[in-house]
Amino acid sequence: MKKKLSDQSPFKNKILSKEKKEYLKKWLSPRLRESRYSLHLLRQSPLAIVGIAIILILIFVALFAPFISPFSPDEHIWNENKEPPSSKHFFGTDETGADVFSKVVWGARISIEIGLIVVLGGLGVGIVLGAFAGFYGGYIDEIIMRITDIFLSVPYLILAMGVAAILGKSIENVMIAMIIVWWPSYTRLVRGQILTVRENQYVEAARSVGAKDTSIIFRHILPNSMAPLIVQTTMDLGNAILTAAALSFLGFGAGPGAAEWGRMVSDSRNYFMPAPWMMVFPGLAIFITVLGFNLFGDGLRDILDPRLRRGGGKT
Repeated sequence: MKKKLSDQSPFKNKILSKEKKEYLKKWLSPRLRESRYSLHLLRQSPLAIVGIAIILILIFVALFAPFISPFSPDEHIWNENKEPPSSKHFFGTDETGADVFSKVVWGARISIEIGLIVVLGGLGVGIVLGAFAGFYGGYIDEIIMRITDIFLSVPYLILAMGVAAILGKSIENVMIAMIIVWWPSYTRLVRGQILTVRENQYVEAARSVGAKDTSIIFRHILPNSMAPLIVQTTMDLGNAILTAAALSFLGFGAGPGAAEWGRMVSDSRNYFMPAPWMMVFPGLAIFITVLGFNLFGDGLRDILDPRLRRGGGKT
């Protein structure tokens, strides 16, 4: 009885908590050093900082669109249609009298939503299929990679147009079509990383202690294969926004008059000469957004490059 009471003493709990703190300190210390060094490398990349600034501004605009836009994107003042930029309408008005600035601001929210859903959806499918193909090999690898090759053999925009045409014209169907187009590239990338990492000693050690395959894949292999995925995902956010805008421009996405950048460019085609601002401002929004994600992706690639890290930040 005394032994049981001593086992439950608060003093022992304090000792255990101290041991846990020491363990956490040892576990966190190298990761904190790694994070500090990553921030140091990031500060040395002015283009990456520009990319981060653009992305942060875009997120801010998307989150606070109701407070930033002076008008509702659906509000039409017909007697003020095709007015040039002014103090009342910063980016002018379109052919229906809607405020272009307000539509561009609300379009940021739609674009970020599309980019995140498409990239995360494609990434999720790609991680699962690529991980199992690379880890197990054999006929599983052959089947998955042959299907992947079939998808990759078709130009992605044409394939997305075909799927969107079958599903019907809407933003939701455009996102589904883009996820179907996006997953093969992630599958191939993840498979390549798995093939590189799966023979490492810590994977063999996990096998030797009886760890399950799913545990080895998702707890040991994938966390050590994330650097290329992070870079690719960041750059693909811009590419997804651009592709969605292209599909809307071609008539597969948002309907006429919608506050979506690609649709705004499409609606303004017939008015470019008398009212160029209708096309210029949503076009600039697409360009700056894609540029921001690409600059940040390039910066991340440099930061996560093992050769750069081994060289102490010198290439």
